[in-house]
Amino acid sequence: MKIIKTDGMLAVEPEQLAYLEGLGAEFIEKTLLTEEALIAEAKDAEALMVLREPITARVLSELKNLKVIGRFGVGLDSIDVEAATQAGVQVTYVPDSNIDEVSTHALALILSLARKLKVYDSAVRQGRWLAMDDGAGITRPSEQILGLIGFGQIGRLTAAKARAFGYEIIAYDPYISAERISATGARPVSLDELFAQADFISLHIPATPETRKIISAEALNKMKKGAYVINVSRGGLVDEAALAEAIQSGHIAGAGIDTFEKEPPAPDNPLLALDQVIVSPHAAHYSTQSYTEVRSKVFADVAAVLRGEKPRYPVNFKE
Repeated sequence: MKIIKTDGMLAVEPEQLAYLEGLGAEFIEKTLLTEEALIAEAKDAEALMVLREPITARVLSELKNLKVIGRFGVGLDSIDVEAATQAGVQVTYVPDSNIDEVSTHALALILSLARKLKVYDSAVRQGRWLAMDDGAGITRPSEQILGLIGFGQIGRLTAAKARAFGYEIIAYDPYISAERISATGARPVSLDELFAQADFISLHIPATPETRKIISAEALNKMKKGAYVINVSRGGLVDEAALAEAIQSGHIAGAGIDTFEKEPPAPDNPLLALDQVIVSPHAAHYSTQSYTEVRSKVFADVAAVLRGEKPRYPVNFKE
């Protein structure tokens, strides 16, 4: 039996390897980031542990022995789940290892922008101590509205944390009932209503054809003047060029961006040149605890499937 971890970004520790004890499996780590590399190096693998690799129908058709794919995280846009299901391959993921981290990161970006911390930091470093006027327009959270696009686990936790600071919460999620949204204390709205009302718009949705560039030039034009955009979800949800233009024009006040359509972003990405934008390197999910948890849960589920048991976090074959 052969298990291959195909991305070298996550280090493996003894506590994860302990889940494989008793399987008699060979555990291999190789960085395989293309279809060709996966087909050439993982042809005889029974299990893959993946992060960003292209697990396409073509790859799946060549890996005849494959039984299970464990994804280190919640996003599934790099895995053809339908093709895996047709091939009889169990897919697992980890939907809950970093909800605390991502919601906290979103709120950190919101508060940093709201309090103009980047502006003040730059002023002091430049020797301008009397820079309070640089923060003109700072407003109390209790006077502002946070709009959440997506109200799953991370969206709901972001709402709970933001409410403690005084923000009014509105939410749009076509897959969650208005009654369920209202039960949390948030106000359900349509997408256009959210664009028109929110002072901060935070994205908590997966990358799908439906959500691609949900923050488009048209959407930005619908937003109230002075609004901010927060993306801690997936690159491709935001039209980055349109957002940069909206900030440069003064219609949008700024943005907090953790994920880009192309990563790492090109040096000439217009958002990187704007002082009104705070960026981070796709790190919203990270903490010491979340990294340990995501690795352990993948190893546990892959081992369970190879033992003929049901995984804790199945994507397909849930019955």
